[in-house]
Amino acid sequence: MVFIADYGAGNLRSVLKAFDYLGVKAIVSSDPAKMAGYRKVVLPGVGAFGSAIDSLDSSGFTEAVSEHVDKGGQLLGICLGMQLLLTDSEEMGIHQGMNLIPGSVLRFKSETDKIPQIGWNSVDQQKESILFKGIADHSFFYFVHSYYCEPASLDTVAATTWFAGKNFCSAIEKNGIFAVQFHPEKSSGAGLQVLKNFAGC
Repeated sequence: MVFIADYGAGNLRSVLKAFDYLGVKAIVSSDPAKMAGYRKVVLPGVGAFGSAIDSLDSSGFTEAVSEHVDKGGQLLGICLGMQLLLTDSEEMGIHQGMNLIPGSVLRFKSETDKIPQIGWNSVDQQKESILFKGIADHSFFYFVHSYYCEPASLDTVAATTWFAGKNFCSAIEKNGIFAVQFHPEKSSGAGLQVLKNFAGC
């Protein structure tokens, strides 16, 4: 079963519906204490980094997620949920993240591309990956974001995507921590396969 963390900043129902469609048992809960019974946790997220990390901290999810990872549990961050895993973000001031993946969240800067990035874009796999098993390289996924993750180590980068003159990190995979900048629950068959791969790994 999959635990979907409800900390007040996610499109939880669409993620739950995607797992239901795949036949994967999943629950949505706002109680971090219940996370201990699950090996797989999903941290979705939409909105601003600062308010989201404040909500994670105040609800107890920051501590619970860190403990989950420390004990060998698997974690999937989606969109803002991916960004929250990094060390810090420059979104509307500097905010400290969970620091599960060393690195920073930065804003796209471009005079030619419209920001935020909204729509489908190609995801280019950078290494053999559990998340992208059975998915063709350069497959398209659905993005909605103005900020991107820049991990400190390339070892954590599972995939990249080109936007606003930059080849940014669009997926992370390291030591049981998985994360994607795109929305797999909105990315048709390829996105569903990402969720299936996470649930089955």
